[in-house]
Amino acid sequence: MHTETVVPAIYGTVTTIFHDLVDPAVYDAASTKIRHLWPQQNIQFRLEFYQQFQALRYAVEEINRSSDLLPNVTLGFYVYDSCSVLKSELQGTFWMLTGLTQEMPNYSCNESPLSAIIGHSKSTFSILMAHILGLYKFPQISYYSTSSLLSDRTQFPTFFRTVPSDVFQSKGLGQLVLHFKWTWVGLIASDDDYGYEALQVIKEEIIESGACIAYTIYIATNQKNQNMPSIVKLISKSTANVIIVFAVDVFLIPLLDEMLEQNVTGKTFIASDAWSISNILTEMKYSTMLSGAIGFAFHSSEIQGFQEYLNSLNPLEPPGIDWSKMLWEEIFNCKFSDYTNLSNILNNQENICTGKENLEHVQNSYNDVSNLRASYNIYTAVYLIAKALDDLSHCQGLTGPFSGGKCSDIKNIQSQEVLYYIKKVRVKMNNQREVYFDKDGNPPAVYDIVNWQPGSDGTMKQVKLGSYDTLNPTENVFSLNTSLILWGTINQETPLSVCSQSCPVGFKKILKREEPVCCFHCVPCSQGEISNKTDSTDCWKCPWEMWPGSEQDRCVSKPVEFLSYVEPLGITLAVTTVFSSLVPITIFYLFICYKSTPLVRANNYSVSCILLVSLSFCFLSALGFIGYPEPQKCLLRQAAFGLIFTLCVSCILAKTIIVVFAFMATKPGSSLKKWTTPRVPYMIIVNCTFAQFLLCVIWLSLSPPFPQYNIEAKPGIIVVECNENSQFAFWCMLGYLGFLSTVSFTVAFLARRLPDNFNEAKFITFSMLAFLSVWVYFIPASLSAQGKYTVSMEIFAVLTSSWAIVVCMFLPKCFIILFRPNMNSRENIMGKSTGRK
Repeated sequence: MHTETVVPAIYGTVTTIFHDLVDPAVYDAASTKIRHLWPQQNIQFRLEFYQQFQALRYAVEEINRSSDLLPNVTLGFYVYDSCSVLKSELQGTFWMLTGLTQEMPNYSCNESPLSAIIGHSKSTFSILMAHILGLYKFPQISYYSTSSLLSDRTQFPTFFRTVPSDVFQSKGLGQLVLHFKWTWVGLIASDDDYGYEALQVIKEEIIESGACIAYTIYIATNQKNQNMPSIVKLISKSTANVIIVFAVDVFLIPLLDEMLEQNVTGKTFIASDAWSISNILTEMKYSTMLSGAIGFAFHSSEIQGFQEYLNSLNPLEPPGIDWSKMLWEEIFNCKFSDYTNLSNILNNQENICTGKENLEHVQNSYNDVSNLRASYNIYTAVYLIAKALDDLSHCQGLTGPFSGGKCSDIKNIQSQEVLYYIKKVRVKMNNQREVYFDKDGNPPAVYDIVNWQPGSDGTMKQVKLGSYDTLNPTENVFSLNTSLILWGTINQETPLSVCSQSCPVGFKKILKREEPVCCFHCVPCSQGEISNKTDSTDCWKCPWEMWPGSEQDRCVSKPVEFLSYVEPLGITLAVTTVFSSLVPITIFYLFICYKSTPLVRANNYSVSCILLVSLSFCFLSALGFIGYPEPQKCLLRQAAFGLIFTLCVSCILAKTIIVVFAFMATKPGSSLKKWTTPRVPYMIIVNCTFAQFLLCVIWLSLSPPFPQYNIEAKPGIIVVECNENSQFAFWCMLGYLGFLSTVSFTVAFLARRLPDNFNEAKFITFSMLAFLSVWVYFIPASLSAQGKYTVSMEIFAVLTSSWAIVVCMFLPKCFIILFRPNMNSRENIMGKSTGRK
């Protein structure tokens, strides 16, 4: 036999505000009770709150019709209206727990077991309820309380909610601020639990995201806002153009009115969920200030068949006849007649409500289901409780979660047993989202992001831009379609709200003294440093092989400099070197052809040939300084240059000494005659060259030259050069060469007045003078040159000094051989000699 158990398992709190004084009434039928706890004052009836009550009814009736969820079980509910009065909230809570009109703690005479409580909408009221219900381990599910305090399981172990905690909203707002690069924002909040807790969390999120707080303002909620003028002056003077507001709409109205009074515009508001979809703020007079505002709103979803259910309401049928009549009178501007005031109604000619008026012909916040938020949260809460009870009812045998493997009895359930299943419940709603509670009693957080835009009638409308959904992957939690945004700025550009303009790349931030980190100066990076992102706090040096670009925003490879064969200077010097080396060879060939002539024989033919060959190598040694400085080239080029030039100067010295010895040996009884043999000049050449060779061997053995990258010679350029390693050895080599040259010059200068047939001493004097002059000039010139030009100067000195010897010593002889052959005769040379005597 089919049996049906009636379980009034859900208790929903609906904070409904009425405009008239109504006597308390209780409706009792089929486990449904409605109680009114109204304060003694005239207040307005809120249509959207009555829609929330209908969402509760609709969910319960839908579940009772379902064959899948809680079959053979009928749900009922208790409802009371506290009218946002704290005392009434306490009365309603104990009325629900005791089941009596007279509230009695720790006593219950409920006809059917009570499973869970839905409510309250305000965080302050929910905290009060949660303290009481936690003592009884009674499950409580709020559909609109967002305070982060309620996530504390030590204080509120039985509290759950179908709306996200303010922590999630604050994180999302922090990301929103970061997305639009607002680093300087103002904070406004109501001075209640909602405002204090929200601002504490949002401050942490904003500061963590790198932004700063320009000011923090709390709006009084329990007294007249006498400080509004000074608050608005602070907002007006601040450079923060973005203001985040955590307050309900009614507390924001005095602030907006004062801003209108002082004509404060140009501020962009960021709305919390408490007022982001407010209806009372959409008036035309606020459009100049709220146009372009962006806010977080609770996620909206559809409830299938709900609008038809709302429009099918019969105000003369239970439950809640009193509320239904008030709704009817509010919508159709009529009055229900009764026998006590019928004459007054007839005399005042007021409209009489028949109860047959059609709700489908009107459109208001009662039957507007386009954006169901609070109503859908209540609808979700009912399903979560029903699913928990369904899970409880499926427990079998000794597999239960309680002591001894026991299961709960659906006909006699205990609050702590329902609490166990609510903690583990998971429900997939008709919008395909799975709802459950985390360890803190919070559901998966999802918000709609809305933008306040002016409508055709001048009032504001909220347009959905995107969402903040923690169920999405980490990189897609925050989504926003910026193309849909209508800003309140004149040019429709994104508002700018910064304390200081962003520092571009190539600059770094220097904080202003005694001001927040968002207030700073921009200073260019020093030479050799870069910053490749905006608002960089520091600059950093490039690697040694790189150099900042023109904007100092990236490191670019430094150009490598060396005297190359492919550049004009290198090509010119290389061609000049090769051509110059051919000149001594040509003269050498000329001397071979005319070796039997008196002029060639008189100038020591053998030594002259060695000198010409060495001069050709002197020219070619310059090629060692052109091209990339490879290790082998660096090792040998200075030593080769020193040895070849030493050989050249040694030949000149040998020629000079032989001239002097030859002249001195002609005197009777001279002891120098033995030094006029053909072997003497070779001995001089070998000994002088060997000394230089020994110096070079010691140098290359102990401290060999090597290639290096010089980054200090020229900023931004890598100079590839040869490091001589030992400057002492290098200057010893040059010094020895200079010493031989000086000796040759001195001896030649002293022998310049010898007879004409020995007048080669004059040419040696001039050649050594030119040679020494070139190298004396090279030393300071090389010290002032940088990079490849230092090498170019050395090549120039090599070529010039070599040409000086060629020109001064051999050009006159070649001229006589080629163009004055009559002077190249023994008679001519001897004649000159005789004439001198």
